Amino acid sequence: MSLYQSSILAKPIPSQARYLFFALKSVEALPAALDVLSQWVDGKSVVAGFGSPLVMALGAKVPGLRVFPALNAMVENPSTQHALWLWLLGDDRGELLHRSQKIETALASAFNLLQVTEGFRYGTDRDLTGYEDGTENPVDDAAVEAAIVAHAGPGLDGGSFVAIQQWQHDLNGFAALPSEEQDNIMGRRMSDNEELDDAPASAHVKRTAQESFTPEAFIVRRSMPWTENGKSGLMFVAFGRSLNAFEVQLRRMSGMEDGIVDGLYRYSRPLNGGYYWCPPMKDGRLDLAAVCAG
Repeated sequence: MSLYQSSILAKPIPSQARYLFFALKSVEALPAALDVLSQWVDGKSVVAGFGSPLVMALGAKVPGLRVFPALNAMVENPSTQHALWLWLLGDDRGELLHRSQKIETALASAFNLLQVTEGFRYGTDRDLTGYEDGTENPVDDAAVEAAIVAHAGPGLDGGSFVAIQQWQHDLNGFAALPSEEQDNIMGRRMSDNEELDDAPASAHVKRTAQESFTPEAFIVRRSMPWTENGKSGLMFVAFGRSLNAFEVQLRRMSGMEDGIVDGLYRYSRPLNGGYYWCPPMKDGRLDLAAVCAG
C-alpha cells in the first residue's frame, strides 16, 4: 500500500529545518543516486520533491507536474525551477547540518547542491511579522483530501505536489507601519488573529480566501521563517493534490485577476519559486514506480 510522506501533514512541525535545492548533473548516475536517495528519505525526517527537470530526465511524466510559471504580472514572482528539493526536519540544528552534508555527498554523482536555507519555528507557527501562518489550513480528513493524490493509480496515489517560494521581508519597514495598517495588509488582527470585517480588497486573507475560488482552492501550508546574513523572511511551502489551487491564489495575489495586488508585496518579495512532486511511500521507501521502469 502506498502512503504519503508523513511530514507533509504531521503536526507540529519540528523546530528546525533545512531546505536543499539540487540541479541535475549526470543522467547516467541517476539510477544509483535515486537508490541512495530512497535510503535517506523516510517521509518523516526527510521529505523529497522531484522537479520537472528530474522527471523528464528519467523519461517519465507525472500528470499535473510542471515548471513554476513565469507570470506576466504587476509584481515579480521569480521562477527558479530545480530538479530536486529535500526538506530535512528535526530539533537539533547541528544534526541537520551533518545530515545534509552526508546527503549532499551521497548524491554528488548525479546532483549539484545549489542552495541550502535553514528554517525554524517561531512561537506558535508565526511568521516573523508576528502574525500566525497557515491559520486557514484544512485539518484531518480535509487536509488529506486537499494535499494528497488519490484515484490516480499505482505509484501516484499517496503522492503530493508542493509549491515553494522563499519570501524576503522588510521587517523594519513593516514594523514602522501603524498597527492598524499592518492588520489591513494581513486582513487579521495580530492581537487575537481574528479576521477584519472591513479589511480592504488587497488584504492577504481576501486575496487567498480558499473557498472564494471556483473550484475551491484548498492547500496545506507548512511554511517556516528563515534568516541568513542579516536577511530574513518566510520559506513558503504549500502542499496540494495538484498545483492548480496554489497557482490560482498566486495569480490573484499578483493582480492578474482584477488588478488588485496582495498587500504582502508592500513589505515582502519572493526570491525564487519552484514546483515539485513528492512521491508516495511504499514499504518504508520512496515509491518511484511512476518514474522509474523496472
